[in-house]
Amino acid sequence: MNSVLKRFGEIGIIPVVVLEDAKDAKPLGKALVEGGLPVAEVTFRTAAAEESIRILASEYPDMLVGAGTVLTIGQAEKAVNAGAKFIVSPGYDQNIVNWCLDRHIAVTPGTCTPTEAIYGINSGLDVLKFFPAEQAGGLPMIKAMCAAFTTMKYMPTGGINPQNVEEYLKFDKILACGGSWMVKGDLIKAGKFDEIYELTREADAIVKKIRG
Repeated sequence: MNSVLKRFGEIGIIPVVVLEDAKDAKPLGKALVEGGLPVAEVTFRTAAAEESIRILASEYPDMLVGAGTVLTIGQAEKAVNAGAKFIVSPGYDQNIVNWCLDRHIAVTPGTCTPTEAIYGINSGLDVLKFFPAEQAGGLPMIKAMCAAFTTMKYMPTGGINPQNVEEYLKFDKILACGGSWMVKGDLIKAGKFDEIYELTREADAIVKKIRG
């Protein structure tokens, strides 16, 4: 398994971040690092994503900074050039997967069907994103898939929250969970980074409770 993905497994919860303004990247990174989750999946849903990745990667070199909601190779290239160490997409695109694999960049494409899992296996992937997790059947669906795909691990994202994340993390085929409750957009816009820090600490405590 890619070393970045192994680190995902150690961290347990991956904050999924939407940044409207790149000036918020540095204080957000500080809150995540000091709160115990030194990782950020910065979604390419805003014009500030590329610069936010660049700031985070520069200011926090030991932090795992990556790009989410990557829909094109062009976005993947911009993200990697800005310092992204991993690429996450909401769906399975073989061109993006191949581009990342050719450059030894960790990639977790979005899947929610057995067919997509087979695509991932045939591409040599051992971790897939499961999205949208709760809407696509949640943990029961993942467990059913893992009965057939015994070597695959999943990173569920979508509808994950403090109430259900423990159940996901207890299943040994869950590498990590993606979540945004500790980095909600309204908290970022309001500059409530102390609150983000506290929510991050609480999320990290959940991981440690389950996984030690």
